[in-house]
Amino acid sequence: MAQDPNSKQKLSPILGLPIDDEPATPASPPDEPEAADDDGRPQLSVIIPARNEAASLPDCLASLLSQDDEFFALGRDWELVVVDDDSADSTRTIATDAAAGRAGVHVLEAPHLELQATKRAFTGKTNACWAGAQRSMGRWLLFTDADTLHESGDLVRALHEAAKHNASLLSYSPRQIVHGFWQRALMPLVFSELASVYPPAQINDPAKRVAAANGQFLLVERDAYFAVGGHRMVGRSVLEDVDLAFNIKRSKRNIRLRYAPDALSTRMYRGFGDMVEGWTKNLALLFPHALMLAAWRLLDIALLLLPLLLFLFPYLVTWQKVAIMLLWGRNLWRFYSRVARSNFNAIDCAISVFALPLFIALLIQSWMKHKVFHQVAWKGRNYRA
Repeated sequence: MAQDPNSKQKLSPILGLPIDDEPATPASPPDEPEAADDDGRPQLSVIIPARNEAASLPDCLASLLSQDDEFFALGRDWELVVVDDDSADSTRTIATDAAAGRAGVHVLEAPHLELQATKRAFTGKTNACWAGAQRSMGRWLLFTDADTLHESGDLVRALHEAAKHNASLLSYSPRQIVHGFWQRALMPLVFSELASVYPPAQINDPAKRVAAANGQFLLVERDAYFAVGGHRMVGRSVLEDVDLAFNIKRSKRNIRLRYAPDALSTRMYRGFGDMVEGWTKNLALLFPHALMLAAWRLLDIALLLLPLLLFLFPYLVTWQKVAIMLLWGRNLWRFYSRVARSNFNAIDCAISVFALPLFIALLIQSWMKHKVFHQVAWKGRNYRA
């Protein structure tokens, strides 16, 4: 989700960090779509890129459409744009049914995506986001994922928050909905590391060069978006949210990122396989020193297994046993305190210790995919990394 431009590794910045080439440069200035004059624009365009999201999209759409009221009227004050990204399930049908007879809801088909080109221009998500942005009419653009659930009034409150903080880009980190032991154990580990590497205080400080955003909720001012080239400029990135945030901040505009359980929640992964594929795609990009991080977490395992010394060396004297247990207790508390920054509940943070081997394996696997094989997979597509 974030990037520091001073890093030796090129971060094409929750947050594409390392990508196959230099960022694509548009052949011509970004082509903002024709629209009515400012007085004719809705205040907000909500854009949902959706690929095979039949399981999640109905609830997402319901949570958004319920915000249509006389004070913030759909079709007058805001619009909803769903971009179907070549789905093989009923995603497009679900979106079309939601749009039927309702003003302000539009369903688009993403342009054809050429993955085999020598220099591909887009990933599936950036292609869909760019198509939605070109079709949009709002003064503000909200890019949000199909697996999000929006709290009542979060759209209006987000617009007010962006204005209050003079932010050209406002991004929320949602409350994470997790199911099953491995999701509950692994996700706190990942998010605690993100909190350490990308502190919101630095991200929100205009004097700092660190930038970050979360594509699950990314609200950006229209003029700022098109001024930096939008998703077309970061088209080849598999972590486009970070790249876009970096471009906005580099243009001397303010960005703001915060944890926002009051605004929305999300279920990122439906199963163990989805989770492994998703973090394999992202971890080596989110953490530029992935192998070093894996080594530190391996040390955590060693320190947390210190009590085994009491059984392996039963002849230890009392003071040695006490020293070992004190050291073990200190490291256990240090580990829990670090993971607690993830904003997950206490039980999930406690069981995260059991996911340390999985986290290490995913860090190494992600590094291998990006640095050795130069290819990652996501949602049935393979991308050169």
